[in-house]
Amino acid sequence: MIHKGGKKGVVKVGPVPLECGQVLDEVDIAYEAYGDPGAAQDRTILVCHALTGDAHAGSLEGQPGWWDGLIGQGRVLDTDRYYVVCSNVLGGCAGSTGPGSPGPDGRPWGRRFPTITIRDMVEAQRLWLEQLGITRLYAVIGGSMGGMQALEWAVSYPERVERCVPIATSARLSAMAIAYNDVMRLAIMNDPAWRNGDYYGGEKPAAGLALARMVGMITYRGPQLYNARFGRSMVSPEGSQGRELDFDSRFQVESYLRYQGEKLVRRFDANSYLYLIKAMDLHDIGRGRGGVEAAFARAESEFLCVGIDSDILYPAREQIEIAEGLAAAGKRVTYREIASVYGHDAFLVEFQQMAEILGEFLEPAPKKVCSPET
Repeated sequence: MIHKGGKKGVVKVGPVPLECGQVLDEVDIAYEAYGDPGAAQDRTILVCHALTGDAHAGSLEGQPGWWDGLIGQGRVLDTDRYYVVCSNVLGGCAGSTGPGSPGPDGRPWGRRFPTITIRDMVEAQRLWLEQLGITRLYAVIGGSMGGMQALEWAVSYPERVERCVPIATSARLSAMAIAYNDVMRLAIMNDPAWRNGDYYGGEKPAAGLALARMVGMITYRGPQLYNARFGRSMVSPEGSQGRELDFDSRFQVESYLRYQGEKLVRRFDANSYLYLIKAMDLHDIGRGRGGVEAAFARAESEFLCVGIDSDILYPAREQIEIAEGLAAAGKRVTYREIASVYGHDAFLVEFQQMAEILGEFLEPAPKKVCSPET
């Protein structure tokens, strides 16, 4: 998909004050933009990525992006009508400043990198957008960790966000999600190659990061999908064809998870993974604002909350709770739900359903309601 005005770049912003009390004097923000920048002032849509995502949401330079099915000419995020932008988050490893970036002494930050939060990511995004001359967003849209950013945008900068679409996310991370994150965290930190985060230039904690990804993949997909796709089918080890009772025999689902772990190791930094899941752990839209209800009262956006019926990581009931909380605060909100066997990852797969849901909300303007529609 060719985008009119498509571009990518890196913008330096700063200083960036962090919630932990530290300040990053200068930060790189890597981004991509699709569409006509002339529409930026009143038709900009900010797309926020999930944990291991990046700025490459749409197609650029012949490479399809992770939301390519939704971004492009004639698609729901139509680059003939909107200016669509996406940045790699602060703390990431795809061009934006993170623990793998040079610190003040020129060495990679590693574990010296300050703790960051979702709000810090949004603050860095605000500074980046201002550098592009964008001070108001037609919509901010994101799933999972991206949905956390979308909510923070609506609460932190209510006057700048016209529409907000949090997808498969939460107002504050649940104890179960934190538990999964801690297992992933320990998988990385218990890898001897992690070396307290000081592994740059040497052996990477590949085994730990791969294991963390395997744990994550279990939560991202639903049991229906795993059972339907793999069942109890096996992959026999080399030289032991048909010997299912061998200790080294492997089920296909095991091979799938190991492949996913190895695949992530090739493109992601273990320290960034640690810092981003910590930011997700700390996510609480009501922290320091008098609670979730008080935070919702600050928002001025119109909201579309999207749940997924098979999501075990951020169950649909959490999206319904967000919608009901916003409605109780007198906000305009609509709730929609994706039906899918893909679990949490459905927002990255079910493009037809996503397009229909987003299309109803973005164009034409949705009906204003004071209670969530189910």
